[in-house]
Amino acid sequence: MDIIIQKRRGLPYAVQYAAQPVAAHFDGRGALSLNVFIVPQGLYTGGLLGFCQVIRTLLYTHFGIGGGSYDLAGILYAIFNIPLFLLAYKALGRDLLLKTVICTVAYSLFYSIIPIPSEPVVEDMLTSCLLGGIFTGIGSGLILTCGCSGGGLDVVGLYLSKKGSNFTVGRFNLGFNVVLYSLCLFLFDASVAIYSVIYNFFTVLILDRMHQQNINVQALIFTREQADEMSHYIMDTLHRGVTYWDGIGAYTGTDVKVLCVCLSKYEIEELRHAVHHINAHAFIIFQEGVHIDGNFPRKIGDGD
Repeated sequence: MDIIIQKRRGLPYAVQYAAQPVAAHFDGRGALSLNVFIVPQGLYTGGLLGFCQVIRTLLYTHFGIGGGSYDLAGILYAIFNIPLFLLAYKALGRDLLLKTVICTVAYSLFYSIIPIPSEPVVEDMLTSCLLGGIFTGIGSGLILTCGCSGGGLDVVGLYLSKKGSNFTVGRFNLGFNVVLYSLCLFLFDASVAIYSVIYNFFTVLILDRMHQQNINVQALIFTREQADEMSHYIMDTLHRGVTYWDGIGAYTGTDVKVLCVCLSKYEIEELRHAVHHINAHAFIIFQEGVHIDGNFPRKIGDGD
């Protein structure tokens, strides 16, 4: 059993360090989708970056600062993230702070240096919102699934999620964006605010589906042997609680132990690997999207 724990614990550390350049790569893709599909349409993304875009527009309109094929909002985004780094360190730990800094710097750099087309690549604004939302949501969701953070409001959303709040990262961003797009409605054309909301809706929808730590799963493990070994692994390694049920197989009439455990979708593969390693004849039923109320800690990444 110790061998299994060491093998499975060795994997997250490898993934943890490999995830940083991978997450930076997804940052680049997210910035590319913004600069290709959204910015040329004169639309605004959500969250802290959207707020920086609004400031960038006001600076250019009233003071002539910025403009050209590169975006000042990326630099503003890096500056405004500095106080959030402090929150990430105090609330979420040093490892997440390091990942957040790497991803934020990468995102700000990519967003600032990727040229913005002078004309929209896709003329239809709704199609641009759909494509931009899908690609941005996938990139942001994969960053969070890697145990990293893209900075901005992701840090606040992760903090609230870890504290047991009903807010997911996507829901928190959506609430903030209601205020942001109301400001856009006041400052700019109504169509800009409406299509920006549509783009943000697609982004949040994809992000919450990609962020596997937000998806609750109930697992029922049926085994005739080594139930104690499985339960110790779940409690000691996954740090999840287990409930035993005694059952009887209807066909064989033999005693069966049923282990019930609630976890995140992110932890499924680790559980499946351990259970089948301990007892190859055990089988598991996974029910996704269950509502859990009470003492159920959310894990935002490896090492939690």
